[in-house]
Amino acid sequence: MIKKCLTIAGSDCSGGAGIQADLKTFSAHGTYGMSVITSVVAENTCRVLSVHNLPTNEIEQQIDAVFEDIEVDSVKLGMLPSAEIICAVADKLRYYKPKIIVCDPVLVATSGDSLSDGNTLTAMREQLFPIVNLLTPNMDEARVISGVDIKSADDFDNASKVIQGEMGVKNLLIKGGHLEGQCVDILYGEDDVITFCQERIDSPNTHGTGCTLSSAITANLANGMSMEGSIRNAKEFVTMAIKKSYTVGHGHSPVNHFYKYL
Repeated sequence: MIKKCLTIAGSDCSGGAGIQADLKTFSAHGTYGMSVITSVVAENTCRVLSVHNLPTNEIEQQIDAVFEDIEVDSVKLGMLPSAEIICAVADKLRYYKPKIIVCDPVLVATSGDSLSDGNTLTAMREQLFPIVNLLTPNMDEARVISGVDIKSADDFDNASKVIQGEMGVKNLLIKGGHLEGQCVDILYGEDDVITFCQERIDSPNTHGTGCTLSSAITANLANGMSMEGSIRNAKEFVTMAIKKSYTVGHGHSPVNHFYKYL
């Protein structure tokens, strides 16, 4: 039977990131995608024009609508733009107890625009981090979350000690896509540390890469892959999606989620 993946995140009207990227990625990995929209973001490949957060009760009802009818194999968390929304989502996840939760702590868009308010970090640390199976911050997000100054991959270890040791995160993937040279991501698992190296693609078409990677990992975990295998496969998927991307818009164009089929 097909595995069923739920994304709880913001909507990108231009189609390159957020809910839209997640659903495309779920489909590309042979899973059935469902969505709970937390925020309607008017954005394109160049900038964010506006952010409209949905009422908390509407978000809760979307979650109820999915879980009361459909068995959810895995959940991907993306843009959770306020502390109130984070607490509501966390309460629902504790109630429904999905087996797999992957959290991509979306704080800033590719364009550099903020996508969250100032109170979200505390709520994330207290409400979400203890219940997720995997947290996937990029190095800038890891710096903000941990308070550790990260200038190179050598600093990832210190950030992990804070995020895992003090905040209760089970598995932590710190992404080094903003570093020079090879793309180095490091997984701090419950029992071991694994480094992933991938070639860097010289392309401006990187809109939605973080969303795509985390949702690919979510789908892979739902399909029964190990944590290491899920991440390795997802990284290869994103690399090829950038390689095979096409120009859409005038800024950072999105990756090509369906490169295998076109």
